[in-house]
Amino acid sequence: MLKEIDTVKLIFGLKIQQLRRDKGLSYQQLSDLTGLAISYLHNIEKGKKYPKTDKILVLSKALEADYNYLVSLEANKKLKPIIDLLHSDFLKIFPLDDFGIDVSKLIELLSVAPDKVNAFVSTVLKITRNFDMQGEDFYKVALRSYQDLHDNYFEEVEEAANQFRKDNKLKIDQQLDQKTLKKLLRKCFTVELDTEYLDSKPHLSQVLSYYSPAKKQLFLKADLADPITKFLLAKEIGFQVLKQQDRPLETPLLEVDSFDKLLINFKAAYFAVALILPESVMIEEIERMAQWRKWDNDAFLDLLNRFGAAPGMVLQRLANLLPRHFDIRDIFFIRFFAQPDLKKFLVTKEMHLSQLHDPHANQLDEHYCRRWISINLIRQLKALPNAEAAAGPIAGVQISKYVDTPNAYFCLSIAQPSMTNSDESYSFTIGLLVDDKLRRLFKFLGDTAIKQKEVHTTCERCPISDCAARVFPPVFLQQEQRREKTRQELQQIEEMKSLHSS
Repeated sequence: MLKEIDTVKLIFGLKIQQLRRDKGLSYQQLSDLTGLAISYLHNIEKGKKYPKTDKILVLSKALEADYNYLVSLEANKKLKPIIDLLHSDFLKIFPLDDFGIDVSKLIELLSVAPDKVNAFVSTVLKITRNFDMQGEDFYKVALRSYQDLHDNYFEEVEEAANQFRKDNKLKIDQQLDQKTLKKLLRKCFTVELDTEYLDSKPHLSQVLSYYSPAKKQLFLKADLADPITKFLLAKEIGFQVLKQQDRPLETPLLEVDSFDKLLINFKAAYFAVALILPESVMIEEIERMAQWRKWDNDAFLDLLNRFGAAPGMVLQRLANLLPRHFDIRDIFFIRFFAQPDLKKFLVTKEMHLSQLHDPHANQLDEHYCRRWISINLIRQLKALPNAEAAAGPIAGVQISKYVDTPNAYFCLSIAQPSMTNSDESYSFTIGLLVDDKLRRLFKFLGDTAIKQKEVHTTCERCPISDCAARVFPPVFLQQEQRREKTRQELQQIEEMKSLHSS
């Protein structure tokens, strides 16, 4: 995170650098004029040092610059886009250190770049403002990129979960129930539970859990589904084992005010899933699944029942282990949320490994393609009688061929009513790019019973002309067709001109 004092130093250094270059002075020449060491001038321009008043006056005189201009946070037009970037939330909130990016080197690169780069910086800032992107948005995008950089596999957390099982003599294939997890919290960390307080406070209805460090007490809602309660208990064990500073205390997070907090929360959640669904056991399950000649929804759902895990946890576990142990890296994971009337479908979580796959979240309030199995499965779930829908999740698979791309994905989706509000629904989908490597791994991809469908991202952009599932006209496609017609008409003017001249 870029601190305010760092911003002041960088702005001052940029001004000195620009003035020196405008005057055609080398470091040696400026050193001769000011009596300041070359190394000291280097550190000033890179934002590492901020000189005292007497030295600023010397620089002001040597560079023929106004003292007040040098110490102000304003700049001329050439530097303004970079200064705006420094003043913006972007560099203050974006976790550059976690990605190995040195801020001073980034700014130095921008400061010597041509005008087009400055225009690009201005464009980034305007997009950020126009789409009302807040710090939380940057943190979440940064976390997804962080997962991608690590192939969504975090060895140190896997090892911590495995070691915790060994230390507590838990069998590797033992299903961890609520009773066991509560006992582990109490025995290993002296954390006590309260399952009454949160339910007694109406304003805390959205809070699923809260940990009080002072009391060493975990407050839990009492009426949660079993997989969610187990996850929250295992997640708290994760916080205790990983011993991270400035950890979040509540689930879900009320606000995401730093990347570190989001990353700590992610790693504790990763630990929880690794504890409930051990790595070696899941690898065996994937290897067993790989030998299926036909896809079997019931057999897959049985995996959830055997471990008492939530659907999203199992699919995310596949996204952890397929890249690491099976070299399947072109993966997306996406979670859809639907309100009771099924008029609005929202992407509430997504992750892409290796590239930006389709489908993806769209922030322009467009209508997601109803051909996606992710949405179809929610609609199927809502069509079931209440008792059947409440009995458990439903699963489905589809080969999704994305229009106007060479890409097809094997999509495995699970839909279920919300565990906190049965009128709302979720679907969780993992998509695997279909290529020779995937076909060699999963024998069931030869199953002709798996439906194949052409799909697109949103109705507004879809070129499928006879789509019975369409809920909105292809307005963006129509705009492009009008532009193409205009281009053709303009081209005819040139052709007519060439004809007359000949």
